[in-house]
Amino acid sequence: MEYKQIKRRKINEEVAEVLLEMINKGELKPGDKLDSVQQLAENFQVGRSAVREALSALRAMGLVEMKQGEGTYVREFDPMMLTLPLSTAVLMNETDIIHLLEVRKILEVGAAGTAALRRTDEDLEVMLAALTKMRNGLGNEELGEKADLKFHFAIADATHNPILKGLMSNVSGMMVESMRETRRLWLFSKQTTTERLYQEHLQIYEAIKQQNVTKAQQIIIEHLENVESVLKNYYQEKERS
Repeated sequence: MEYKQIKRRKINEEVAEVLLEMINKGELKPGDKLDSVQQLAENFQVGRSAVREALSALRAMGLVEMKQGEGTYVREFDPMMLTLPLSTAVLMNETDIIHLLEVRKILEVGAAGTAALRRTDEDLEVMLAALTKMRNGLGNEELGEKADLKFHFAIADATHNPILKGLMSNVSGMMVESMRETRRLWLFSKQTTTERLYQEHLQIYEAIKQQNVTKAQQIIIEHLENVESVLKNYYQEKERS
């Protein structure tokens, strides 16, 4: 049996990971100026070349920007640039998340109705497979999250509209990344059980299967409004704590 050789991590990768973690935790906030390359090198006790490479990697991810003659700054989230890498979702704040969910509602209500009209038997099989994984993963947050995302992507696929599929993929992906990266938001909270989420998705599937456009759109908007309610309650509790 052959085993893949484990590569040692490079110093610049470790520096980039530490800086990324500081951004995730809020220790470095959007707009903050980073220390100079020399200062960072001294703080990390590494060479300046490793620091430069780490900053270049973070810039490629869209997380920092380098201003000529001024220094390196943590990038502000720009809602107009949805083509940025999903890693930029770590910069999103409460208002950005709510706006993103609003876009999701606009897209997915239309997608559900279109999917109900155009879905094929193969599309239904993909949706059902995602639902089965969601049901089998009840209690497992990671599996539930992946199955949830697969189900919504399956609805997008069932529209057979490549532009809509691309838009939904980006928006849904950013929604998930914003929750995963910041570790602040989680839909499977005390307000919403995984069983309830599964039942909501099952109802959406049944409406699409029956090609009931109105019902599919009604159920999915109720589902997303429930998600929005959970998020708003989370932020309210966070402010009180």
